[in-house]
Amino acid sequence: MKNRILARTLALVCATVIATALGGCGMLPGGGPDSRTVTIWLMKDSVSDEFLDRFVREYEDTHPGVELDVVFQEWTGIGAKVTAALRGEGTPDVVEVGNTQVAQYAEANGLLDLTLEALRDLGSDQWLPGLAAPGAVNGSQYGIPWYAANRVVVYNKDLFAAAGIAQPPKTRTQWIKATRKLNSGGNQGIYLSGQDWYTLAGFIWDEGGDLAVENAGRWEGALHTPAALRGMKFYQQLQALGDGPENADEETPPQAGVFARGDVAQIIATPSAARAIEKENPALKGRLGFFPIPGKTAGKPGAVFTGGSDLVIPKKTDERGAAIEVVKALAGERWQTDLARTMSYVPNKSTLAPAVVGQEATAAMAAGAAQGRATPNSPEWAAVEAQNPIKPYMTAVLQGGNAGREAKRASDRITTTLSG
Repeated sequence: MKNRILARTLALVCATVIATALGGCGMLPGGGPDSRTVTIWLMKDSVSDEFLDRFVREYEDTHPGVELDVVFQEWTGIGAKVTAALRGEGTPDVVEVGNTQVAQYAEANGLLDLTLEALRDLGSDQWLPGLAAPGAVNGSQYGIPWYAANRVVVYNKDLFAAAGIAQPPKTRTQWIKATRKLNSGGNQGIYLSGQDWYTLAGFIWDEGGDLAVENAGRWEGALHTPAALRGMKFYQQLQALGDGPENADEETPPQAGVFARGDVAQIIATPSAARAIEKENPALKGRLGFFPIPGKTAGKPGAVFTGGSDLVIPKKTDERGAAIEVVKALAGERWQTDLARTMSYVPNKSTLAPAVVGQEATAAMAAGAAQGRATPNSPEWAAVEAQNPIKPYMTAVLQGGNAGREAKRASDRITTTLSG
């Protein structure tokens, strides 16, 4: 592996100076007229070194003449860097992007249409909707789902036991009843900040509503619809069963730190919060449990925002065929199963959920991911999040404002922003 890494380093140096001095890199180990290098941009910490070593070694062994050059990127500033690459400035062959970022790159006409491969080779009918839908723009599939993560309920097993709650709730009604019981004796039933709009989105989707909808090619805010207002009403009911701030989000203060004090029964977070909790309070190690956000009926968990990544291929790639084969491998069952078990991610298909059976936190995520959704698939949605009128709307309602009036005001702001 060290020789392979050295070869890649030399290849990068050679590529930099070839225009001014050297005549080619064919003399590098593994080089030659028939060799190809597929450059892959992955986000920092998306995969472990162990997973990457396994994948690169096996792929190169089974694809003679192909070398994989994996370059890690930082999330900060990645949008501008990808946009420049799509224009042809140091274009990689495969890029990991956030699932909700695909639309903006596709609208710029910089991505390869992978609809055929999705249907023919990758079983797109089984993909998680929260990953698949954002990767599709104007009827074409540009983003190939890679992995998912979503919110679950993280709970304190000791506080549940003390309250006589033997099993996690499976319906909203059971959840409210249990949380009300937990919210006593100086303990908080749940710590839910007033501006956790991703969690609100799930409640809105459960009611059949949405954050914004597209009508005749025009996006409009939808927080004021009856369904969306029902979602906000449930949020308000749940949030009152704890001392979460009405005018702040889940990072102000970080909810993991609040939970670590030991007097909070539940938070809504990705399972990764458990690491931060246990680091701050080692006494809670082994005392945390996880369950899917309950839905309206026992047989169907609540809807959740699905975060994660898709794989895209720039139109300007010089290795179209080889890049497609790499994406097919990463998104296929063999490496999806490995990735899920190694990184505790949700695999890209609901049919692969058994891969994480026995991993309580990941299994809870996978159950919720089957009902996962994504934010509105507009290339302007990032601008909505930057201004985020949803947060002050939530605070206004929780502080006693008229829900219908405040929702309409927020919807109008969303509509204006989505109009560009």
